[in-house]
Amino acid sequence: MLYSKKVMEHIANPHNVGEIENADGVGEVGNAKCGDIMKMYIKVDDGVITDAKFKTFGCGSAFATSSMATDMIKGKPVTEALKLTNQAVVEALDGLPSVKIHCSVLAEQAVKAAVADYYQRQGTDPTPYIGTCDDQHSCPSCCQDH
Repeated sequence: MLYSKKVMEHIANPHNVGEIENADGVGEVGNAKCGDIMKMYIKVDDGVITDAKFKTFGCGSAFATSSMATDMIKGKPVTEALKLTNQAVVEALDGLPSVKIHCSVLAEQAVKAAVADYYQRQGTDPTPYIGTCDDQHSCPSCCQDH
């Protein structure tokens, strides 16, 4: 299995590893088939994600996609972070082997789960922003069996 230089860099030196105390949003997703689990933390000020961190249990690709996803959402408005796709993560990493694409899907789902939690903590229904499982699997909790 060949990994791009960027993937190898993020595996060797992942960015934004850890927890955020008093995070404004926390999302956890997992894939029962491969055993990968991602937990994403976000800090939000005036609708902008000022910090993002992750804790991941899984393979190197899971770490690389978590690392890249947090890099990509930091400094972005929450609404823009919701537009992050697994394909954008893959492209930012200069590709992933096809058997590891599910890791990028988990990274996208972890971001959406953290944002959903942020909205819920604000007393806002996240469904209009996040969608549901019927909306092309955009529900943060549905990736286990898809």
